[in-house]
Amino acid sequence: MNQIINMIMRQVMRKFVNKGIDAGLNKASSMRKGAKQPPQGAVDDFLNPAENGPSRNEVRAARRAKRENGN
Repeated sequence: MNQIINMIMRQVMRKFVNKGIDAGLNKASSMRKGAKQPPQGAVDDFLNPAENGPSRNEVRAARRAKRENGN
């Protein structure tokens, strides 16, 4: 009788653990998709105000124009 109870408890615990692992992995993967630019008024790692500089596309366009004009 004790073996049957142990077997059922192992099955139930395995299902709970697997659900927890799946939920954690889903949360971790969804956090990566949500990575965005810091909002206005945000601070960096050293608690300094984060400055909103030129966007990546603006920097690339400036570099491209500089390369074309320099050559």
